[in-house]
Amino acid sequence: MNYQECLNWIHSRLKFGIKPGLERMLWMLNELGNPQNNLSAVHIVGTNGKGSTTSYLQHIFSQAGYHVGTFTSPYIVDFRERISIDGEMISEPDFVTLVEKVKPIVDALDKMPDFEAATEFEVITVLMFEYFGHQHPVDIAFIEAGMGGLYDSTNVFKALAVICPSIGLDHQAVLGETYKEIAAQKVGVLKEGVPFIYASEREDVVEVFEKNAQQNKSQTYRLNKDFHVTLHKGGFDYTSQTVRMTNVRLSMKGEHQVSNASLVITAALLLSEDYPKVDEKSIRQGLLQTKWAGRTELMAPNVMIDGAHNNESITALVDVLKSYKDKNIHILLAAINTKPVDSMLSILSQVAPVQVTSFDYPTALNLTDYPKGYHRVQKWQDWLDEIDEQSEKDFYIITGSLYFISQVRQELLSRQPRQNKEK
Repeated sequence: MNYQECLNWIHSRLKFGIKPGLERMLWMLNELGNPQNNLSAVHIVGTNGKGSTTSYLQHIFSQAGYHVGTFTSPYIVDFRERISIDGEMISEPDFVTLVEKVKPIVDALDKMPDFEAATEFEVITVLMFEYFGHQHPVDIAFIEAGMGGLYDSTNVFKALAVICPSIGLDHQAVLGETYKEIAAQKVGVLKEGVPFIYASEREDVVEVFEKNAQQNKSQTYRLNKDFHVTLHKGGFDYTSQTVRMTNVRLSMKGEHQVSNASLVITAALLLSEDYPKVDEKSIRQGLLQTKWAGRTELMAPNVMIDGAHNNESITALVDVLKSYKDKNIHILLAAINTKPVDSMLSILSQVAPVQVTSFDYPTALNLTDYPKGYHRVQKWQDWLDEIDEQSEKDFYIITGSLYFISQVRQELLSRQPRQNKEK
């Protein structure tokens, strides 16, 4: 198989949909010799902030000199971003070798009467465990859960720590209708004795988390209880019972990123017992170096893209946009058809009038399905044509589905002069 054939085969599994449950995963991994048992890894769960948290951790541990694997979703530019080492996505030859090893096992599962066929996400997750566990071992891996936790395909290993940046109402058809139900799914990855680091101001969520941790004899570390942050111009201070770090700086914008970073500092300090090269210097440098494509990313001084795709992430984006309140803000949004678009648009409209569009993706919301009162843009590329990057009074934000942001990002990069393009 060549690389494109491997990719086509993986995408062909999309037809099997989403099937929560671990039976298929455990069978396939057992056939491979259980590579997940070779990993030292941290599990990142939650509604929003998983990607940023994972990226912060990767930069810190790479900065400290460790060999670091990351598993993230979805991708922004290239499918191979999902499986990366030290910030570099898996090579095409390695990917082909990996697929050629795993495909016969997936094919065998397809023929077994006692199992349903493996889904696309299950296959990708198996590839990741085989890569980090056997084919290309790492010192530590940071593994982002897909949807939920308890029945998520990634929930097949015992983590060094579990981190949860947020709980919001998303994927409710699968995870439950309430914050408590969703929290129970997310914290369901916690195993006995594993520390749990989280942020939540909702008492119903805290109750679920603390009860589960107590049952698992797990120590919890909660933002604004066990550690604190103090915001100030240009950075923030971090304080726990044993550590104080002043004037910590981030490249990524927003108070939600400060929250994510505080969880990461707590995790890094805990893990430094086993990873002694992680120190205050590597933490500071790793946090400052971290940028995350498609998340509050400035494509030009006055052009930002952000994959805000639910109420909580839209609220976080609104917080970021407040710092541009002296500008004429122009907003374009495109969503998929499983999201609470009415409330997302209502929240975003607090900042400036919102225009809506659609894009080429199977579940993209059709223009006709958006609520009334929002200007419809027939072709989002035309909206980009109207951007004046030289304007000091205008600020442009493109937001919504990460699948949409991926397409916009590639389009914007293709329009930049060659010397300015990102690698």
